[in-house]
Amino acid sequence: MGEFEDEYSAALEGEVRETRGALLNDTISVLGPADPICLPGTATVHEAVETMLARRQAGVLITDAAGRLTGIFTERDVLTRVVGKGLDARKTVLDKVMTRNPEALTARDRTVPLVDAERRPIGVVTVNDVIRWLANLFPEAVLNLPPGDTLKRPSEIDAG
Repeated sequence: MGEFEDEYSAALEGEVRETRGALLNDTISVLGPADPICLPGTATVHEAVETMLARRQAGVLITDAAGRLTGIFTERDVLTRVVGKGLDARKTVLDKVMTRNPEALTARDRTVPLVDAERRPIGVVTVNDVIRWLANLFPEAVLNLPPGDTLKRPSEIDAG
């Protein structure tokens, strides 16, 4: 083996150790979640949709006067609970069409239990599962990254 291959192997081993450490120790907070859109339950569906479009987000969180999460309203809810039911988006308030008391994670969470409709455990999802899913979803992008390279502008999509 040549000097280049030894250096490359050592660098690759270091990256594998770093990745393994991240998979075992990172929490959901490293995913850099977007700031949530929070609205009161008295806001209308129309206001929620306008805000979702402006912020390019798929849903809003409904909070009480103390800022605590009480519900969630998503673009799917617009279709199934508002338009699909013939409701007027300008008059319908979020309290009437939101999902109440949604499950939620904290930024420190690593492992999420999955349950069926009766809340019986059926599996566990970890940060490692999310990484594996992303790697399978975008194999060319993951496999073609040069060693040590980082995504410099992850929000931009290139033509490559």
